[in-house]
Amino acid sequence: MTRRFTFRLLLGILICFGFSEVKAQSGYQKPAKSIMDLVDAPSTPSVSFNKDGSWMLLLERADNPSIEDLSQPELRIAGLRINPATSGPSRGRGVENIKIKMTQSGEEKQITGLPSNPNLGDFSMSHDEKYLSFTQTEANGISLWVVNLSTFEAKKLTDAIVNDVYGNSILWTPENQLLIKAANPNRGSMPQRPAAPAGPIIQETSGDAAPSRTYQDLLADPYDEALFAFFMDSQIMLVNLDGSKKPIGPSGMIKGMDLSPDGSYIMVDLIKKPFSYLVPASRFPYDVEIWSKDGKKLKTLAEIPLDENRPTGFDATVTGPRNINWRADKPATLYWVEAQDGGDARVDTEERDVVFTLDAPFTAQKKKLASTPYRYAGIAWSDDSFAILNERWTRSRKEVRSVINPSDPSLPKRVIIDRSSDDLYNDPGDPLYIENEFGRNVLMRKGDLVFMTSPGGSPEGNMPFLSTFNTKTKEQEILWRSQAPYYERVVKVIDDNGTEFITLKESTEIQPNYWLVNTKKRIAPRQMTNFANPYESLKGVQKQLVTYKRKDGLNLSAVIYTPAGYDVAKDGPLPVLMWAYPREYKSKEVAAQVRGSKYAFTRLSWGSPLYWVTRGYAIMDRTEMPIVGEGDKEPNDYFIEQLVANAEAAIDHIVELGIGDRDRIAVGGHSYGAFMTANLLSHTNLFAAGIARSGAYNRTLTPFGFQYEQRTYWEAPDVYFNMSPFSFAHKVETPILLIHGQADNNSGTFPIQSERYYNALKGHGATARLVFLPNESHGYAAEESILHTLWEMDTWLEKYVKNKNQIKKETE
Repeated sequence: MTRRFTFRLLLGILICFGFSEVKAQSGYQKPAKSIMDLVDAPSTPSVSFNKDGSWMLLLERADNPSIEDLSQPELRIAGLRINPATSGPSRGRGVENIKIKMTQSGEEKQITGLPSNPNLGDFSMSHDEKYLSFTQTEANGISLWVVNLSTFEAKKLTDAIVNDVYGNSILWTPENQLLIKAANPNRGSMPQRPAAPAGPIIQETSGDAAPSRTYQDLLADPYDEALFAFFMDSQIMLVNLDGSKKPIGPSGMIKGMDLSPDGSYIMVDLIKKPFSYLVPASRFPYDVEIWSKDGKKLKTLAEIPLDENRPTGFDATVTGPRNINWRADKPATLYWVEAQDGGDARVDTEERDVVFTLDAPFTAQKKKLASTPYRYAGIAWSDDSFAILNERWTRSRKEVRSVINPSDPSLPKRVIIDRSSDDLYNDPGDPLYIENEFGRNVLMRKGDLVFMTSPGGSPEGNMPFLSTFNTKTKEQEILWRSQAPYYERVVKVIDDNGTEFITLKESTEIQPNYWLVNTKKRIAPRQMTNFANPYESLKGVQKQLVTYKRKDGLNLSAVIYTPAGYDVAKDGPLPVLMWAYPREYKSKEVAAQVRGSKYAFTRLSWGSPLYWVTRGYAIMDRTEMPIVGEGDKEPNDYFIEQLVANAEAAIDHIVELGIGDRDRIAVGGHSYGAFMTANLLSHTNLFAAGIARSGAYNRTLTPFGFQYEQRTYWEAPDVYFNMSPFSFAHKVETPILLIHGQADNNSGTFPIQSERYYNALKGHGATARLVFLPNESHGYAAEESILHTLWEMDTWLEKYVKNKNQIKKETE
């Protein structure tokens, strides 16, 4: 065969199978029309209800931003991403319209007077529900607006003065005034980078161990420090509904603020130096001060030091006060927790955390409320005689909930729930809340009965339910449960008895909508919203929840989608895209549980694999990849062998069903799923191709732990080496597509992970492609980036999976 004829043959093959674009790949590309139609589907409004459920707030979100929007100037400092023009976050998708919908009549009220170019956020309701506040991000800052809910009119209250760099910037007072965190009007101009550095950048350690996970966007030099101090410089202001305002207290680097339930006091968190180049702003030192409502400092409650030297492990924590909050059931009572083990989970102690309280006017000594043998995980308040204390232990997945009597700390706590947090089948659910006279959430209960909602895990998948849980007998009475063929869950209970409530109901082809249910009156449920199905082209797509066994007998599950009209007997095996994300478990029994619902609506996101069901593929989604290490055994000691066994079982099952073509199966995943994909291609030849998005591939670059691995590299070097696809790049024989956001801010998934892994693959002659998406983070946002990602994936799958056998024949 001549050289010219060979070239023409290859070119003809590329054109035949749709790869003529490969020769000209400059700029962003767009995927096939069937995929484009799904990407362009209209979004469904987000919904929230008022206290009594008489009306709902409909928030219509904007489309994905353009790459031009995403490429605006951005500061990446101290773990934050700041838009310097607005003193707010640099990335976000705002709301573009607000409506009010009446529950009973179905009447919709359009909010008038909205900004001309709406980019709305930070929605908050006044305590009496007469007003709705929100922010508008403008070109030069963030302004405060308010909606009068009697006239449905919006108006601007302030100029672009809100400082939303760290969030938590808007609070309603009981008097229908607003506390805002404004940019300090006296902070001056943004610092400019010096023409020449003042000196070298120096860090020093004097023997104190400071293990830290691999954070990104940290401070790097004195100029970064100056920028951080500038953008954190804030002034609390009290804003009236007529737009008048006045400063409250001194300015400073205000991290957060919280008003006491009765509105008499303000808790303010003030960041102070020294800053750190090792950890993000959330771990910088700060003072917790209590102010009067007019801004007078009454007490420094705590001086929290720099958190660089925390012990290793997910159950480790800081020393000193943490989780400082106001009690929801009291006018002005503070509570917080303090570790008794030095924050070190490896210390054996019966009393690991202690919860303290302090009443206004905060001049007395703190009082001990309760203690925990595990790590404190929050308190659900009801009143002075009843609260539920939560504690957890990550290493063993232990979850414990206990009833305490806040008025008498000497009474022993009563354990009501003691379970594995991974155990779906025995999950009693989470408590429901109602608003009290202070506008704070407290437990919905009747005596010893607490109202709860649960995902309702079962061998048939999730069937959510509403129940009462008797905290004395530990018995649970199910008041209502979702029924096949629907996936339905309670979102709001309206009456005190749990007989009237609002649900979100959906099925495989019915878009989720809200329904009003009344079990006492025995009337038919009434549909409250009529959101249309945005994915008409997916109608008829077949969905099934399948279960199968791993070779060691462990039960596994996945959700399989096949194209509309597909008949396995007539159409035969299809190419398959398998999408997964590994999870670690401490129990084989729990790992084997079925997750998800076969009745849930098929909703797509930018990262979904379901687009390819329109391209003639079978999709094996949520393919369970459990990694189990029981007792003292660590799951990751068996990561590779169990991962391979999971993949083998999944492939065998879809092939046995007649749906999948064993020679045309691709595997893919995002983040830890990308890590999984690269490992499977390193240790097997089971797949025709792989797609790995925004992953980590060299675990020595995350030496102080990753995912659920608590051991450091120096404690388990073999685990870090063997779990790193980078270590086995020389064994990869399967084509792999690597995609990564060039501005990834996720801990551990630095873009260099993909760069180094690709170089290793290239150096060993693998078939690989590396795509960096400019200005994209761990999740992709710009419309151009999303479309190009889908084009890359589609091109890869068409070439190496769907048409694998035909191309092979043509080139032989």
